[in-house]
Amino acid sequence: QQKRSKKRKIKGSSRLSFAEDIENGSDEEDEEKKTCGTMNLRCSKLGKDPSVETNFLPDSEREAEEQAERERLKKQWLREQEQIKNEPLQITYSYWDGTGHRRVIQVRKGDPIGNFLRAVQQQLAPDFREIRTASVENLLYVKEDLIIPHQHSFYELIINKARGKSGPLFHFDVHEDVRTIADATIEKDESHAGKVVERHWYEKNKHIFPASRWEIYDPTKKWERYTVHGD
Repeated sequence: QQKRSKKRKIKGSSRLSFAEDIENGSDEEDEEKKTCGTMNLRCSKLGKDPSVETNFLPDSEREAEEQAERERLKKQWLREQEQIKNEPLQITYSYWDGTGHRRVIQVRKGDPIGNFLRAVQQQLAPDFREIRTASVENLLYVKEDLIIPHQHSFYELIINKARGKSGPLFHFDVHEDVRTIADATIEKDESHAGKVVERHWYEKNKHIFPASRWEIYDPTKKWERYTVHGD
């Protein structure tokens, strides 16, 4: 009987031990839940500090807005430039065959020199036989002692404020030559009438003044200024 009672006690104590383990386990789970709940509460309180500068950080939304604004400004600038190119431009020029024959013609600012010379040929053809038979490729436009290649446009010369040897290339009207009454060493914005020359005449007379001073226009080159005779 004593042995039986001891066995019963052992069985009962083992049951109690198992129950205690369950209770201890549930207490540990409760403790973990409390800890996680506290951590979640702390994490939920975290946020951005408004005093910290974050503009340097990548922001896809901001970058997309900036790109869209750049595209809008680019399109607006291109529209404005097209309007400028379509504006009329009145040009005073002199057909030069050893003496000057001054004329006035109107083109667009965006026109290349080649288009201008084609219009000049049509204007001069009734009065000059050599112009009637000349092609546009054989006509030269000389401005401030520089021969302007046909592919350059008046728009380029204007926006770049190009300068020649004796004055600005971007003024196409004509001012009085103040160098006769002022200091010729002071650079002015006085413009001289550009010359339209037949290529055959130039090749024949390029060793004689004024053709001896003419050079091909190079937008990357800075020209030394000097005075020239009028047309």
